[in-house]
Amino acid sequence: MEVGSTVWTEAVEALPGTAVLQPPAPQSALERCAAVLGHPLPADLAALLRESNGIEDEYGDGLIWSAEQIASDNRTLREDAALATLYMPFAPLLFFADAGNGDLFALLSRIDRLDVFVWNHENDSRTWVAPSLAKYVEWRLTGKIEL
Repeated sequence: MEVGSTVWTEAVEALPGTAVLQPPAPQSALERCAAVLGHPLPADLAALLRESNGIEDEYGDGLIWSAEQIASDNRTLREDAALATLYMPFAPLLFFADAGNGDLFALLSRIDRLDVFVWNHENDSRTWVAPSLAKYVEWRLTGKIEL
């Protein structure tokens, strides 16, 4: 899936698999999300949220979370003292989706790198799964990403 001149919603709807797109995120939600995170959202993620404030797969799993959930879940993971004793720091990651099994998908929060990683909640590993947000969406909907 190439995203550039093609808008996100059209690109997602053209893929096989079931994707439920939400109404666009208001600019105020994107600004609140960035304020909570303490850094701007990556450009691709912000552009996607401007078109669809979250995408669910056929099972209702968060293929892409809403701006509100991105802010809330990242704040919780970054600030929870109990989690800090169990896992490596979450600050380098920007979680934006879940696998439906406890594992979470993330971009690197402050590094200009497009890759997507999955955090395994059982062993705290962080594994590369896609070279970009566009490929992540494509590969999730086509079943190429298996966890």
